Amino acid sequence: MSKRYLMPIAILLITSTVLLGACTPASAPTAEAQPEIVELEDETVAAQEAVEEPEPETAEEAAPETLELEDGLGRPVSIELPVERIISLAPSNTEILFAIGAGDQVVARDAISNYPEKVLEITDIGGGWGDLDTETILTIEPDLVLAAALTAPEQIQTLEDLGLTVFALANPTDLEGMFENLRTVAQITGHEEETEALIAELAARVAAVEEAVASVEDRPSIFYELDATDPNAPWTPGPGTFHSTLIAQAGGINIGEVLDSAWAQINLEELIAQDPDIILLGDNFYGGVTPEVVAARAGWDGLSAVQNEQVYIFNDDIISRPGPRLVEGLEKLAKFLHPELFE
Repeated sequence: MSKRYLMPIAILLITSTVLLGACTPASAPTAEAQPEIVELEDETVAAQEAVEEPEPETAEEAAPETLELEDGLGRPVSIELPVERIISLAPSNTEILFAIGAGDQVVARDAISNYPEKVLEITDIGGGWGDLDTETILTIEPDLVLAAALTAPEQIQTLEDLGLTVFALANPTDLEGMFENLRTVAQITGHEEETEALIAELAARVAAVEEAVASVEDRPSIFYELDATDPNAPWTPGPGTFHSTLIAQAGGINIGEVLDSAWAQINLEELIAQDPDIILLGDNFYGGVTPEVVAARAGWDGLSAVQNEQVYIFNDDIISRPGPRLVEGLEKLAKFLHPELFE
């Protein structure tokens, strides 16, 4: 073949070799490197699956703790714990909650609750002598509504119809019953230790009063006035009331014990016949009644208590509300009846 034909073929072969060299990688990955990449990818995928698909909780871990109790109305109530948001529907309940250290758990209270003073800053949801503000109650979203055995049944029913848990405390008739209410609320709120310390202190104060009056022979008779809108037939506590129980423990005699019901009117003739040694005005705070008002009533000037100026204003809250302040009421009663023992 002539040289003029060989030169183009040689150039073509050289050019093809250069082009093939440019398109071929300098070195191919070794067989050992490839599995490492695959293994890394497998680990990454496994890590992502571990994050995206956590193990489900067991039924035992997911279920909330519940407390099963019978309330003061004899109803079984299931309470989901912890109870952190409480609405109190009675002044005694409110005082109990604060006394045992659960005040921070109270998010709303009835219209009558007024002690301790800080409760006045808490949302008022009505109740007492009026209607409940159910709209506000639902907005608050309480864990528990703490009612009393004396709470109007229709109010309890209304709240339960709204899907709320309502527990009614029993209505005690003595201090031991009140102590049991403290323990019940402590169990619900998680303040057992503080409550037992409080009960021990209260019980010691009760024992001190009982010891002081144990040897007293002269027990003065007491007329405790609740409402004398009609001075000829004033209202007074009768048998089975804390008023009567504490007056007896303080070394006195409640003349209302002769009546037929716990809360009753006594006519003026019977009051004059009983002629109490001391008159206590429980209607001062809410009714503004004073010893001067009593002395000015027609027919009352013949009573020994009026003549001897033994008519006193008394804070009815500390003797009518079944809470820790009943012990304070007992101490003050004893001082009114037997001041010589506490000088």
